[in-house]
Amino acid sequence: MSAVAENIQTEMPAPIVFTDSAAAKVADLIAEEGNPDLKLRVFVQGGGCSGFQYGFTFDEITNEDDTTMSKNGVSLLIDAMSYQYLIGAEIDYKEDLQGAQFVIKNPNATSTCGCGSSFSA
Repeated sequence: MSAVAENIQTEMPAPIVFTDSAAAKVADLIAEEGNPDLKLRVFVQGGGCSGFQYGFTFDEITNEDDTTMSKNGVSLLIDAMSYQYLIGAEIDYKEDLQGAQFVIKNPNATSTCGCGSSFSA
């Protein structure tokens, strides 16, 4: 008797999750600037109390090595070096008692600092 293999299709999770909350806040900030060509650039750079730190800036230019994601009409840019540290991460925007800020939940971070803006991999 032979077993019949079932073809089960599963959806792979997005390499990086850009939440609705983050996209909505970026859209608000772009509207305030009055420049619809702006895109949110998320990057990782050396520094911070844990070795690496996250950065956010607006950019009009998409570089050749950038990974681009779009959500709700907003574009997110990540350069190739930063992308490897952000695979599997979630980019969110939170408002709580500590204030309002973009937050990155990164499964690649082996440790983070108390402020949440730096990590080690």
